[in-house]
Amino acid sequence: MSRGRLAVHAHFYQPLRADPFTGRVPAEPSAAPFHDWNARVEAESYRPNVERGTLRRISYDLGPTLAAWLEASAPTTYTGFVSGDRGPESVHGNAMAQAFHHSILPLASAADRRTEIRWGIRDFRHRFGRAPAGLWLPETAVDLPTLRVLADEGIRHTILAPWQAAEAHVETRRPYRVELGGGRSIVVAFYDAGLSGAASFEPSATADADRFARERVATRLAGMPFPGGESGLVVIATDGELYGHHQPFRELFLQRLVAPGPDVPDRGFDVVELAAALDEPADRPFRVVRIVERTSWSCHHGIARWSAECPDATDGRWKAPLRAALERLAGSIDALTERRFAALPGRPDLWAARDACIDVVLGVDEPGVFAARWLGGGVSAADARALLDLLEAQRWRLAMFASDGWYWDDPTRPETRQVLRAAARAVRLVDALEGSHLERRLLADLTLLVSPAHGIDGGAIYRQALSEVGQPPPRN
Repeated sequence: MSRGRLAVHAHFYQPLRADPFTGRVPAEPSAAPFHDWNARVEAESYRPNVERGTLRRISYDLGPTLAAWLEASAPTTYTGFVSGDRGPESVHGNAMAQAFHHSILPLASAADRRTEIRWGIRDFRHRFGRAPAGLWLPETAVDLPTLRVLADEGIRHTILAPWQAAEAHVETRRPYRVELGGGRSIVVAFYDAGLSGAASFEPSATADADRFARERVATRLAGMPFPGGESGLVVIATDGELYGHHQPFRELFLQRLVAPGPDVPDRGFDVVELAAALDEPADRPFRVVRIVERTSWSCHHGIARWSAECPDATDGRWKAPLRAALERLAGSIDALTERRFAALPGRPDLWAARDACIDVVLGVDEPGVFAARWLGGGVSAADARALLDLLEAQRWRLAMFASDGWYWDDPTRPETRQVLRAAARAVRLVDALEGSHLERRLLADLTLLVSPAHGIDGGAIYRQALSEVGQPPPRN
C-alpha cells in the first residue's frame, strides 16, 4: 500500500435526560422549538447524517443510553445507525461499542468498570448483532487496568488522543500496540490532533471539504509510505454532534469528505474502514507504545475535571465533594445489597447478577424469569421483588457517575441535577427495601459542596432536582 489512508471517527453521545423515576424525558425550554435537547440534536445531526448515508463510510460509536432514546423516539434514525455498521466496503463493521453510562472508568472501582464495559458490549451485541472489535472509552479516559478489562472482554482496539502516549511527539500516522501483561495487548489509534481540532473548532476549516482534503489531509499524508512500505493512516476523531448540531450544515462537509463519486476528485489518499486498518498483520506487528495513565482527551490535567479543582474550571471546588458524597453512597448501597443478597435463596452473587441484568434493562429478559433464574424455582414474590429492586438500584447507582455531572463549571446545571436524580432513585429503592437512612446521610454530605455561581449548597440543588420531576423532598 503506497497511498495514504484516512479514517474518520464520530463519537455520538448525549447525556441521559430521562427521569429515573418515570423514564420520561422532561421538557427542556432551552431546546425550543423542540421538546428537549435529544429531539433537537436528532433533527440537526443524527437524522441528517443517517439520511446522507455518511455512517456507512465512517467509524462511529453510539452511546447506549442515546441508542435507547433513538430506538423509542426516532426509530427511523435508530435503524439508520444500525444499518450504517455495514458499509459497501465494510469488512469488520463501522461501529464501535461504548462503555454504558459514560463514566470516567479510571475513577471507577474494579467491579464498576467491568460492569460498564460488559454492559456496553452487551448493548452493542443486542443492537448490531455482532461482537464489537473496538470500544470507545468515555472522554478517552484511560489507564492500564481499564485496558486490561477491555482485552479480557475481547476488545481489540480503541482510540486515544496523542498526548495520552508516553512517547513525546508520537507519530500518529500509524497504529500501535500497548502491552498489558500476561500475554495481553490492545491496539491503539492516536487521532490526529491538528486535523481533529480544526474540524471541531475552526468553522472556516470545514466550509469546503475538497479544500480540507487537499490542504489539510493530503499534506499530512505526503511522503507516504513509511520506510518499509507501511502506509500512513490519519484518524480524525470528533464528537458526532459536530456534524450538523455544533456546526450547522457540517453534515454536508462530512458527506463530501468521505463519500466517493464521479464528481469527487482523487485526493491521493483513500478513505478506509478504521477497524480493518487496525488489524495487526501477523508478519508485521505494530510498534509498542506506552500510555500516560489517568489521562483523557478533554482535560489537560489528566482526569481532574471529574474529581478535583481542575484549572479548566473557574471554580471547581465543588467537584471533589460531589464525587466523595456519591462514592460514599455507592459503598453503603453495595454493603446493604451484598448483605441482602446473602440472605436470598441460593445466595446469588451480586456482581455476576448485576453484570447479567443488562438484559432486563434492554428488555431482552423478562424480570420475573430473570429473578427465577438467579433465585431458583418456587421463589417467593417478595424475594423476587427484592432482587429486582436492588439491581434496579445498582443500575442508577452506576448512572450517577456519568461524566456529564462534573464536566461543566457549576453543579446547578441540568447534567449535575440529572446525576443527583439518579442517586435519589438508587438510594430511595434501597432505603425503602432495607429500612435504612442513606438518603439522610447523602443529603448531609452534599451540603459540603457549594455552587460557585449561585451560592447554594448541594443539598438545596438535590431538592431542586427532585422537585423538577415531581418527586417528594427528602425526609429530615
